[in-house]
Amino acid sequence: MPVELPETIERSTGDAPGWSVVWLHGLGADGNDFVPIVPELLRPEWPAIRFVFPHAPVRAVTINGGARMRAWYDIRDMDLSNRADAEGVDQSIAQVGALIAREGERGVPPARVFLAGFSQGGAIALAAGIRRREPLAGLIALSTYLPLGAATLQPLTAQARTQPIFMAHGLHDPVVPYTGGKRSRDALRDAGFDVDWHAWPMAHQVCAEEIGALSAWMSRRFAQG
Repeated sequence: MPVELPETIERSTGDAPGWSVVWLHGLGADGNDFVPIVPELLRPEWPAIRFVFPHAPVRAVTINGGARMRAWYDIRDMDLSNRADAEGVDQSIAQVGALIAREGERGVPPARVFLAGFSQGGAIALAAGIRRREPLAGLIALSTYLPLGAATLQPLTAQARTQPIFMAHGLHDPVVPYTGGKRSRDALRDAGFDVDWHAWPMAHQVCAEEIGALSAWMSRRFAQG
C-alpha cells in the first residue's frame, strides 16, 4: 500500500541541489517552525541544499485531553518509557522513508540526505534513521529521546551504524528531561553509533550556540561527501 507523502514547505539554497535536509517539527507546530533556521545555519562554502519541512498529520493527543493537533505520534504519558504510541511512530517512519525516496527521485541519494528533528520530530528522526539499510549523511536530534526505548534499536544493520548523529539538549528542559536525552545518547553509543553530544543551560528550545555547533558538524559531513 503506497504511503501518502505529507505536505511540505521547501527552501533551496541554490540551483539543482545536490544535498537535502528533511527537518521534522515538534508537537503542535508545523513545517514553518524551523524555516527561519536556514539562514542562521548556512555557510558560504556549502553546496546547494534543499531543505524539506514536512507537516505532521493532525491527530488526537492523549496528554492534551485528546485535542487534535499536528503530531508525529500520540503522546500517552509524560514518562519517556511509555510516551510514544508504536503505531504512530511506525506510520511516521514510513512517511519519512517516502520523503527520502522522493529526494532520490529528484537526484539526491540517501548518502546526501540529512534527517533532522526537534523534540517529537527528533524522536522520529532517530527512529527512522537507525532503522535504515541505506545510510543517510547524518541524523540530527535536538531536545529529544529514543521513542519506544530499546525496541527502537532492534534490529540494527551495520550500514545504519555508519550514520553520524548530532544530539543537543537543554540542561533545564521540562518537556524532555535532560537525563532522558542523555540516556538515549548512551544507548546509541552503546549500540555503536558515533554521537556528537552537546548540552546548554536552556529549556525546551534551540539556542544560537547550538546552531553554530550544528553548522560546524554539517560542514565536516559536507567535506567528507
